[in-house]
Amino acid sequence: MQEEIREIEDGLCLTVRVANEQGLHARPAARLVKEASRFTARIMLVTDDTEVDAKSILDILSLAAAKGTALELRASGPDAREALAHLAATFANRFREDV
Repeated sequence: MQEEIREIEDGLCLTVRVANEQGLHARPAARLVKEASRFTARIMLVTDDTEVDAKSILDILSLAAAKGTALELRASGPDAREALAHLAATFANRFREDV
């Protein structure tokens, strides 16, 4: 079940969960950067009190997000809704890592 995209003060947000067995390590982080970079929207990943740029592999890796970690995707810009929907699908299919 995918959560709905919600409006926030400075854009849109959506909560996703890391489903990969080894968490959000280098390969899925690189895929996330590649997919996020397709959009002009500003896209951030938020966990607890940490917010990082979803277009930066080093920022993503700094989260050390293990399997089961809930992350909030936040986006602002003209294609924010499309970006969140696409990235939510990317998380849901485990970055095509388990295929």
